[in-house]
Amino acid sequence: MGKKAKNTGESGGRASGLSRRDFLRGSAAAGALGGALLAGGEGAGAAVAAPRRLAGVELAGPGAVAMSFRINGKRRQASLEPRVTLLDALRDHLDLTAAKKVCDRGTCGACTVIVAGQAVYACSVLAIEAQGKAIETVEGLGGPDKLQPLQAAFVANDAQQCGFCTPGFVMAAKALLDRNPHPALADVHRALSGNFCRCGTYAGLRQAVLGTSRADAGAEDGGHG
Repeated sequence: MGKKAKNTGESGGRASGLSRRDFLRGSAAAGALGGALLAGGEGAGAAVAAPRRLAGVELAGPGAVAMSFRINGKRRQASLEPRVTLLDALRDHLDLTAAKKVCDRGTCGACTVIVAGQAVYACSVLAIEAQGKAIETVEGLGGPDKLQPLQAAFVANDAQQCGFCTPGFVMAAKALLDRNPHPALADVHRALSGNFCRCGTYAGLRQAVLGTSRADAGAEDGGHG
């Protein structure tokens, strides 16, 4: 009583459907294949070169490969390893440093940019995946001499203190306004919920977005008058 059943490691006494012997055989085979693909010496390298296509999919890397991006309406080129994130590509290779590298885990929103019309965390997107898609960053909006209306609303509503998270909030807000020019407060709450402000300027942030919406609505009404 209370005695545990003996684990035989064979198919008759296991619950998982995979015996210890099967597992070891598979591991050995995988290790041998991996070693052959990675080996650079004579014998293995030439005969078992890493395939350039696998199941119809073209492979890239592991070294740097040429990449082309469409950022803020302009074509940009870079030579990057496939493992490089869009955030690192922007900051370290394309000199677009507005998107900030804070958590680097896809939780704080400081690196938010717009890709194909959607607000995304640039730290969670591979640069190679962003090729061929329209990418927008804060650098593509207004500058200090001429702010874009949303940026001006952030200033007017004191929507920033340290300012480190501000570019991410601006891009998240722009993505919202692009698809919904006149959002309700609940819509703003939802759209900005993925961004974190350590200074706690949430009231100003929300009012900045709503203020931009109201200003756009006023401009439309004036245009019809």
